[in-house]
Formats: sequence, C-alpha cells, structure tokens
Amino acid sequence: MITLRGVTKIYRMGEVDVRALNGVDLDIARGDYVGVMGPSGSGKTTLMEILGCLSRPTAGTLAFEGQRVDQLDDLGLASLRSERIGFVFQTFNLLPRLSAVENVELPMLYRRVPRRQRRMRALELLERVGLAGRAVHRPNELSGGERQRVAIARALVNRPSVLLADEPTGNLDSATGNSIMDLIEQLHRDGQTVVIVTHDPRITARVARAVYLRDGVVETDSRTGQRPVPP
Repeated sequence: MITLRGVTKIYRMGEVDVRALNGVDLDIARGDYVGVMGPSGSGKTTLMEILGCLSRPTAGTLAFEGQRVDQLDDLGLASLRSERIGFVFQTFNLLPRLSAVENVELPMLYRRVPRRQRRMRALELLERVGLAGRAVHRPNELSGGERQRVAIARALVNRPSVLLADEPTGNLDSATGNSIMDLIEQLHRDGQTVVIVTHDPRITARVARAVYLRDGVVETDSRTGQRPVPP
C-alpha cells in the first residue's frame, strides 16, 4: 500500500546539512501492524512525517496506493492526508473549547460533510472506542486515556487507509497505555493498517512487525510473530 524507495531527507542547520533519512526502502502492506523504533536521532519521526505526507523527501520516491506522492502539489498532499491518513499524537491535539463529539467531527467539517451525517458518524466512533457516554464532555473533563480515545475516534472518522500513531501512550500511565494499545490492536484485527512510532519496548513486543532505524537507515525489519496480518 505504501512504498518508499531510496528516500532521503536532508535538513539544513545553519551551514551544516543533516541527513535524517539516508536512502530508506520500505513497503507497508494493507493490513500491516508496524512498530517503527530506534534511538533518538535515528530518523523515526522524520519517517513518520514522510509517511503521513507532512514532509517531502529530499530524494527518492514515495507511492501511496499506487499514486506517486512525491509528485503531488501542496493541495494534492492536503487532500491525501485528509482522505486517506489518520493521525494520533502523543499530546492528543484536541481543541479545548469543543466537546468530544465536536472534536471528532472536525475532519468531516473541513470536508463539508452535512451536519447530521457528521454527528451520526462521530457518535458511532465514540461508541466504538468506548466513550458513548462522554460525547458532550470537553477535554478538560476527560482523563488522559479518554482524550486519547477521542483522538483515535477523530483519526478514524474519514475511514483512512492507514492509521499513523506517534508515541500514542507516551503521556499515559502503564495501565491506561495498555488499554489504548488494546484498542489499537482491535482496530487492526478489524482490518485497519497501523504504523506506530515508539521508543517503548512494551509496544514493540505487541506489534506484528518491527522496523528498527539507526542513523537514518533501516537496520532491521522483521515479523515479531505477535499478531498476524489480516487476509
């Protein structure tokens, strides 16, 4: 579903060029459940940004469902992100003045989905993540785990091809983090393609495939045997 070939990303830092990625080749299949790991500075965050079409590679090619992403203009990239990629962040990124259901509705608002349809879809997803009774609560009235569940519901609202999660349990205690991982695993069992960037070895032990980066290249890429890829 996603194909990277020779992807390089160079940042200009004053007079110095910093290679965050250095010729990455990677394939992500539909239904994959991938953990991207590596030490600080290994390039994992940059890889996530490129997979999510938030950043363009300096060199190399990126294809998403057969479409050459590196050749799209800014409008094309924005459209692809909106329609086919769901994002979950460590810091939740919820709007504090909106209720849970209104936060979930936001991506559909930008796509001009009718109000009644937005509300029905948002409530459906809040029920799916176990928050049917918390729809009218604002973020400051929710626990950290509940806020992350709202963020996951929002990420799923446009039925994305892939769910990209950046340290989704990083701001949560162990028990709450485990419940979030249980939810993500259930989404995967339901057929959702998932890519998680993490430094947490507990998450590494739960994914189906572990991609380890070092110095901007893929050092290892292996199936863990923990979860099968859905047919």
